Amino acid sequence: MTRNTQQKEAVKEYLMKVCSHPTAENIYLSVKKKIPNISKGTVYRVLNSFVESGDIKEILSDVSHYDGDLREHAHFICKKCGNVSDLFDNKSKIVYTENSQIGKIDDWQLNFYGICKKCLR
Repeated sequence: MTRNTQQKEAVKEYLMKVCSHPTAENIYLSVKKKIPNISKGTVYRVLNSFVESGDIKEILSDVSHYDGDLREHAHFICKKCGNVSDLFDNKSKIVYTENSQIGKIDDWQLNFYGICKKCLR
């Protein structure tokens, strides 16, 4: 097993076990505990390759967050603290067909923005 494979596996393993939507910095700090010599650049490259291959989702907000859960779902992003939460409500799903009026949809991302319950307190 090459070092690069170990690094990729460590990043993927971390994303698959967390329910949060960590930033690249969060992922780097966590994986660094397991692989002390990993660089931020390596983590960014691994994340970009996983996003490009469709193995993870990148959630775009003020700072990118990453999601290892590929089931169809939307996200709620708090405009105050930046926390990202999953929404698995049928109302948040987009219904589409391969032959829609606008073209063939390969992927979609739906984000709701507001203030989370914690920040409202």
